[in-house]
Amino acid sequence: MTSLLPQLDRSATRKVTTATLLSYREQGRKVVFLTAYDYPTAVFADRAGVDILLVGDSLAMTMLGHPSTVAVTLEEMLVFTRAVCRGARRPLVIGDLPFLSYQASDPDAVRSAGAFIAAGCDAVKCEGGASIAPRVRAMTDAGIAVMGHIGLTPQRLGQLGGYRVQGKTLKAVEQLAADAAALVAAGIFALLLEAVPVEAAAYVRESVGIPVYGIGAGPLLDGQLVISHDILGTFVGDIRPRFVRRYAEVGEEITSAFRCYADEVRSGRFPAPEHWYSIDPADEADIRLARETLTR
Repeated sequence: MTSLLPQLDRSATRKVTTATLLSYREQGRKVVFLTAYDYPTAVFADRAGVDILLVGDSLAMTMLGHPSTVAVTLEEMLVFTRAVCRGARRPLVIGDLPFLSYQASDPDAVRSAGAFIAAGCDAVKCEGGASIAPRVRAMTDAGIAVMGHIGLTPQRLGQLGGYRVQGKTLKAVEQLAADAAALVAAGIFALLLEAVPVEAAAYVRESVGIPVYGIGAGPLLDGQLVISHDILGTFVGDIRPRFVRRYAEVGEEITSAFRCYADEVRSGRFPAPEHWYSIDPADEADIRLARETLTR
């Protein structure tokens, strides 16, 4: 007998893995990719069905108030990472290797990546192309899943000359594809393209056989990453990339709530009687009498 109950999509509750993401690419199923830096955001994203959570080094700007990503340390990243991992059940959680935590040597890269895995992550992400392929190989040889990141790489803004779109010529796109190929050969399971034109991003995707996701790289990829603060309206900095779409104005709601709270405290409307704790009237009378003696 066929059950009259609605059939559950088991993939909506099963833990996302690197194998899951590869199968999604093969199925043509788009992946939802979001940053998270704390426990509540991870829980809300999990409830919403987000597939991947990135504990991004962007927390240097969104959570710590730095002007760029390079100021955050590995130790700081791990504090936020543990919080996210406690809140995320279904999503694949990726830790973002911060500036200078992996570039210097293979042992540094493995130790830093291993710290993220020990903190609860499923994988790590690092920026750079062929030049960091040896570091990627060291991490994957150690059994760590690694996502690559090319195009606009914020840790290298000094070399790039600021926040500039990458891959705007055929030569530049061919270089991106070469970097992608080097990273694939080193063992990455997926690739992130940032700030790359649509056709250039599609070219890179079609040159590799792994999932390719974009942040500001158009619709022709396997999924999209956004920074949660950008789409919620809670980022207080001045940077607002072209590819950002606001889905809420939570920052304005928070400011309004704080302003109402301040007004009620100053006017004496808060706390009101319904916010007080009551005690036995006799005990209350005794305490009141004792108070009166203090003020005489």
